[in-house]
Amino acid sequence: MHNLGTIDLALDEMLVNLAAIVLRLSTPELTKTPEARRALARSVHQYGVCAARSNDPRVHELKAQLEGTLKPSLRVVAVHGVKVS
Repeated sequence: MHNLGTIDLALDEMLVNLAAIVLRLSTPELTKTPEARRALARSVHQYGVCAARSNDPRVHELKAQLEGTLKPSLRVVAVHGVKVS
């Protein structure tokens, strides 16, 4: 039974490392194209599937961070000199 705990810890560490890699690759500079965005979405989804059974809070925090990379960033657009009636 001790081996299962060791394997579980090793998998959690691998998930933490994987999340760090995906987070580095999720920058806007690297995900400009639709293909890159789809690849990111697939990676985040797959990470979520793997993370679902983990009991490590770091894994779940990283999952939330990764999911946040898929949300479009909001831009504030200021319009000057426009009259609204």
